[in-house]
Amino acid sequence: MLQVNVLRQNPEWVKERLAVKNFNQGELVDEIIALDDQRKNLQAQFDNAQSKINSASKSIGQMMAQGKKEDAEALKKEVSELKPQLDPIKASMAQVEEDLHNKLVLLPNLPNEKVQPGKSEADNEVVKITDNIPVLPEGALPHWDLLTKYDLIDFELGAKITGSGFPVYKGKGAKLQRALSAYFLDFNTDAGYFEFIPPYMVNETSAYSTGQLPDKEGQMYHATADNFYLIPTAEVPVTNIYRDTILKESDFPVKMTAYSHCFRREAGSFGKEVRGLNRVHEFEKVEIIQIVHPDKSYDVLDEMVAHVEKLIQSLGLPYRILRLCGGDLGFTSAITYDFEVYSEAQGRWLEVSSVSNFETFQANRLKCRFKNEDGKIQLVHTLNGSSLALPRILAAILENYQTEDSIKIPEVLQPYFGAKEIK
Repeated sequence: MLQVNVLRQNPEWVKERLAVKNFNQGELVDEIIALDDQRKNLQAQFDNAQSKINSASKSIGQMMAQGKKEDAEALKKEVSELKPQLDPIKASMAQVEEDLHNKLVLLPNLPNEKVQPGKSEADNEVVKITDNIPVLPEGALPHWDLLTKYDLIDFELGAKITGSGFPVYKGKGAKLQRALSAYFLDFNTDAGYFEFIPPYMVNETSAYSTGQLPDKEGQMYHATADNFYLIPTAEVPVTNIYRDTILKESDFPVKMTAYSHCFRREAGSFGKEVRGLNRVHEFEKVEIIQIVHPDKSYDVLDEMVAHVEKLIQSLGLPYRILRLCGGDLGFTSAITYDFEVYSEAQGRWLEVSSVSNFETFQANRLKCRFKNEDGKIQLVHTLNGSSLALPRILAAILENYQTEDSIKIPEVLQPYFGAKEIK
């Protein structure tokens, strides 16, 4: 959530940055500032009336001690007339603060100056691309056919048990999935990330604090009886570990990693581009999260991008890195780098990771702060990245490592999988 003082300092600049995200409701900025003015005026009225009451009450005690009973009674009457004025002011303040909050949560994060204008993913900037695209055997298959050929995943069984988009991993498919998640976690913990296994359901406050609510409400599975939400990513529960927390500068950087199942409704998704593992409703992902000093967050962003790049390189997959344009940037993000791996069998790029800096946007909702050397309380910066999302990584490995009669296992995975290939 943006801070009101940021809007007040330069409202026209804020509107310009919001327009980069194709957010064209600039009038919201003016409405929020007007509500904040109203809130300040009501607060001044309340403080003034309360001050008069406090001053009069003190004087009443002094008058009574001095035997000036008549003057004290007159002042008591004045206080009794002032006190009823407080309740309507308090009620007005509560309503204005609610209106102010409801409008503030509609504003997305401001994009960093590096973020270029653009309407969609077609306008994203390619910042790096590799040329190690494999030459596949004649008649190479897309992963959904390979999954059937080697009996690794059963989509029909998942549809029977739950519904479309809930695959059942079987035999060596389950083992490869387990090998990938274990390797990713070890890769992250070796780099200093502390491992968690979080709950896969969160309460409304947690979903709000990381920005999923109210923006992504329609994309989240909602357990209505308890008002819990199934997580779309481990970022949500893990970041909330530090909700309502004041850190010390010596605590930085806070580095966390977690494996989890993830649940996304992906309403309206259909067609060839979402076939097989390209898009499912339940999938597994390993996440990295950092909470850092504001002065260090862009250095940390570069570090996290390099970390994910090294992980993809270790799998031997062709990849490219994109800096998202404003129109493709997420609601909470100030800047995002996407990683895509190339599927030669499908002839297309598959997104496998997003690494984002949220600056203070999540921290303001989380109330996650730190005390600096001068004793001043400030908001932290939060960052997160996929390290990695398993479905499309699995799809890319199957497709890019296929031979005429087997699927080779990347060398770094062989100790985890226990074999060099799937026959």
